[in-house]
Amino acid sequence: MSKLKHGLKKIVLKQLFQKHVKDNALIQMDILNTFEVRGCKAELESIEQKFYHLMLYYPEFVFIFSWRIKAKNFKWRSLFYKNYNCKIFGGTKIKGGLMCYHPFATVINAKSIGENFQFRNSLTIGNKNNDNKLLPIIGNNVNVGANVVIIGDITIGDNVIIGAGSVIVKNVPSNSVVAGNPAEVIKTMQ
Repeated sequence: MSKLKHGLKKIVLKQLFQKHVKDNALIQMDILNTFEVRGCKAELESIEQKFYHLMLYYPEFVFIFSWRIKAKNFKWRSLFYKNYNCKIFGGTKIKGGLMCYHPFATVINAKSIGENFQFRNSLTIGNKNNDNKLLPIIGNNVNVGANVVIIGDITIGDNVIIGAGSVIVKNVPSNSVVAGNPAEVIKTMQ
């Protein structure tokens, strides 16, 4: 059975690569960023080899890939995917380099999120007073710790680190480390 399943995975991966990855710079950026940030030791040269590796050994990447291609209920997902009970709203615009660690209990509803966004479990990004006009805008190179809440019509700048357990309800300037409830800038980076 495992040889059959492995063969099926190879066929499906080849088809997925051709259809969704080969000419998609956004997904390719997700692949390269995940491979680099995760410190993958596999010596793989091509984007296709890296895609196969991530799909086989990084279920968090499978979650992101599935969201990118809008494949919520495809049969092939069961070959690679774990149910993380994570939701990214369809209206959220996320640039390339998206990466997650253990996306359990996560809801993401933002106006936009920049390049190289990293997040961990139990993240809530959403509106204020149930009004989808009041959504956050998140810049490039933002790294979010576990159990963080980001709500309202606020802007988080570029190159920001958000500490675990933080509650963000006000704008965050670029090049900052923030933490706490309510979150405050605890360090400015150059």
